[in-house]
Amino acid sequence: MDIVNYDIKELSSDFLNYLLIEKSLSHLTIRDYRHYLDRFISWLIDNSYSLKAEDIDLDVIMKYRVYLANFRTPKGIVIKRITQNYHIICLRSFLRYLITHRDIDTLNPDKIELPKSEGRIVSFLNSDQLTRLLNCPQISNEIGLRDRTILELLFSTGLRVSELTNLNIDQMNFETKEFGVKGKGNKVRVVFLSDTAVEWITRYIAIRKDNFKPLFIRYSRERSEEKQGEKMRLSPRSIQLIVHKYSKKCGLPFDAHPHTLRHSFATDLLIQGADLRSVQEMLGHESIRTTQVYTHVTNRHLKEVYQKYHSRK
Repeated sequence: MDIVNYDIKELSSDFLNYLLIEKSLSHLTIRDYRHYLDRFISWLIDNSYSLKAEDIDLDVIMKYRVYLANFRTPKGIVIKRITQNYHIICLRSFLRYLITHRDIDTLNPDKIELPKSEGRIVSFLNSDQLTRLLNCPQISNEIGLRDRTILELLFSTGLRVSELTNLNIDQMNFETKEFGVKGKGNKVRVVFLSDTAVEWITRYIAIRKDNFKPLFIRYSRERSEEKQGEKMRLSPRSIQLIVHKYSKKCGLPFDAHPHTLRHSFATDLLIQGADLRSVQEMLGHESIRTTQVYTHVTNRHLKEVYQKYHSRK
């Protein structure tokens, strides 16, 4: 069958498979891309537009952008500008794939400009808030000890939540206090452990009475010995709920997420004098521009230093 007879629904599925197999993007990223493409396709159908890739033009894209700008969730919330841009970035990648990999004559993605996004706000914990959060789990039982270890490890390493859930016990090298991790795009980096993190991990492993492979396991629902306890592995969503639970319990002024601890890790390093390139490597950022968001955060610290030490009060 001639490829020009394929509609966008079929091609979008091919594109997502391409991202998974050829580009090695994470399942979470592919999930987001699927969501963005599904929304675009639904909009085309609802407005009686053609589903042929060849029929996509700037006029269609402009009307879709107007739709995104006015879109409201069932709760009446407007999509943030940066989220709108993610939709368009996905479309640009999709169009580029159609042109370069499927030889389809469609709209050149370079003709779609991205407006400047509003400044990204990074939430991080100060020393007092971090101490309250870390001390919140009751470590008298295995679940509490696990949760404390999770919080300590997130702050000690700056791991992404997906990287944390994929950790196995045999990855940990407590002598060198480091381990390897595969991040976004299958990029491998070395992650270092603080003495405190090593202490909590060893305490948690010592109390475990199983031979499961995953470092962090669930304690709810039915126990499964299959594949060295693979079905017992905590999911990213479970980690998010754990952090949310303790951030609420210890009275933080905002809802903390696993990424909040990653932000806190990066901010702490920069405030203590680490250079941006080193922090970039430790976070596993492909581009230094992604890491530069933290320089705006540490400006607050610079202001405190200025006010404390400058002779002209």
